[in-house]
Amino acid sequence: MFLCSGLHHLERLFLRGRHVAPGRWELCVSRDCSGFSMSFIQVDKDSDFPLQNLPYGVFSTKEEPRHRLGVAIGDQILDLSVIKHLFNGPALAKHQHVFDQPTLNAFMGLGWPAWTEARAFLQKLLSSGEPTLRDNTELRRRAFVPQASATMHLPAHIGDYTDFYSSRQHATNVGIMFRGKENALMPNWLHLPVGYHGRASSVVVSGTPIRRPVGQTKPDNDKPPVFGACKRLDIELEMAFFVGPGNKFGEPIPISRAQEHIFGMVLMNDWSARDIQKWEYVPLGPFLSKSLGTTISPWVVTMEALMPFVLPNPVQDPKPLPYLQDKEPYTFDIKLFVAIKGEGMSSPTTICRSNFKHMYWTMKQQLAHHSINGCNLRPGDLLASGTISGPEPESFGSMLELSWNGTKEIPLGNGQSRKFLQDGDEVILTGYCQGNGFRVGIDVDSIVR
Repeated sequence: MFLCSGLHHLERLFLRGRHVAPGRWELCVSRDCSGFSMSFIQVDKDSDFPLQNLPYGVFSTKEEPRHRLGVAIGDQILDLSVIKHLFNGPALAKHQHVFDQPTLNAFMGLGWPAWTEARAFLQKLLSSGEPTLRDNTELRRRAFVPQASATMHLPAHIGDYTDFYSSRQHATNVGIMFRGKENALMPNWLHLPVGYHGRASSVVVSGTPIRRPVGQTKPDNDKPPVFGACKRLDIELEMAFFVGPGNKFGEPIPISRAQEHIFGMVLMNDWSARDIQKWEYVPLGPFLSKSLGTTISPWVVTMEALMPFVLPNPVQDPKPLPYLQDKEPYTFDIKLFVAIKGEGMSSPTTICRSNFKHMYWTMKQQLAHHSINGCNLRPGDLLASGTISGPEPESFGSMLELSWNGTKEIPLGNGQSRKFLQDGDEVILTGYCQGNGFRVGIDVDSIVR
């Protein structure tokens, strides 16, 4: 089974840099394509990686197997270890070493001033009118690597992974299936962002094979459980964010400061073994049904690249407790899609059209709640949204919902249909925010055998 997912066409943020002083750039945010909108690197108009994106990732090559930090531009990767000496701004001059690390953790931990300075500098460096890299043939030769020649790795060391359950529609759908319409939402759901601690060691990057899990199931309530391969393997359309600077043990992060701790986002598939989950989850929640693997995109889209597309937060009724109240908009219009291409099919069929804006609890609320008891978060921790489902049936973000617990077929065309995944299926997750003549995106691929 093959999974391909991505954050395609994330609508372009344009960060315009205004020169303030040597080594310093002041940013302003706009949706237009003026200023540093063109790069000296050839970028196709339909590319996921124009100058307005510049997502961060970790890569290696056959010739140089060392893991390095990179930024995607067009079909190239800019090796940040090669140009680290050029980061001379006030926030980065003393921290150039972070660009010579095998993961993004150290850079994530520097915080917002360093992130904005790096982004402004990179947009200037890669712009068509800037000669520093453009006209240095030897430096260009060493600094750029074709994406086709690179192997991507996890962008960070993920010390901890938390999965939330923040889509009201998804929680309602699942509740109706298993508890009935009158008891669809648990009593706590509208008062706090429900979450659980996932397995960080089985978070894998795009391209990592995923094996169909085995475990205990109980297909017949009147008979003992049986052991065997999962028969209800499912996807969950999610997004997740990486934590930047952490907090000290015992010191919560107030919601008013939460944004300073959110580095960027990835698209995520939280593989789920539904039949194993059904038997094991009482009373402590899912275990083997979730730890089989969680696939994330290799490129991290920064929050700066998403801020122009922020939307008002959803109306929350009842009103949350004070520590979760936030008037600043922090949900995003990111269109999301799931498609499946079965064996013998010439092209994939889209089975889900959803949107990140359907989330009930925001990322800032998730972060504030996670730390309210003094739990210390660390750079590179991964916090996931939970399955993203909208109000219409076609916007349900899991096959559990799309097939309504296996009671109906999901048509794929070419005479094929599904209730849950079959071996050999190609699953494609994509997402985008469309800008004016440009798009920003990332890709994810995985194989289940």
